[in-house]
Amino acid sequence: MRAFLETCRLTLRPFRESDADDVLAVDNDPEVMRYINGGAPTTREEVLRERMPALLRHYACLDGPEGVEGRGYWAAQDRASGAFLGWFEFRPLRADSCDEVELGYRLGRRAWGGGLATEGSRALIRLGFTELGVLRVTANTMTVNERSRRVMEKAGLRYVRTFFDQWPDAIEGSELGDVEYAVTRAQWLDGRGGSG
Repeated sequence: MRAFLETCRLTLRPFRESDADDVLAVDNDPEVMRYINGGAPTTREEVLRERMPALLRHYACLDGPEGVEGRGYWAAQDRASGAFLGWFEFRPLRADSCDEVELGYRLGRRAWGGGLATEGSRALIRLGFTELGVLRVTANTMTVNERSRRVMEKAGLRYVRTFFDQWPDAIEGSELGDVEYAVTRAQWLDGRGGSG
């Protein structure tokens, strides 16, 4: 399957049905899921019923080079070995427009600590602003998720606000709310959004 985007160390490609077991492995790591669902286990049925349809959804406004279908979620592979590392989200907030997209990432622990989340995020932001017509990139995480907040900052996003949503199950730290970070195309072009 053709890549959507490549960086020095990553290949981002469209998901395929056969990725379900790799997604399940990442989603079943309690540390990976700590700030998402409190580290609760995920079943294969949940991955097949809920996660895979979202990961496979097509967004025409994100169609990439050489006919690569825009998905909104991209499987992340180690460029050298081809090993599945997790995924990146670069999904339109409205299905019919790529003016504003949400950035996200979920990498397995073996991919932590080496700057891969920042590398993939910067590349997606650059592609969005230079080739896909994106005007604003936003990202959210729990206030207490310091690692994710650092990735957002290193990728050029800036703190916008703290907000409190109603979640079905409270997890440790949720009482402190969530934070939104964002960067506009104009800020990124001015260099105020980081190194882009």
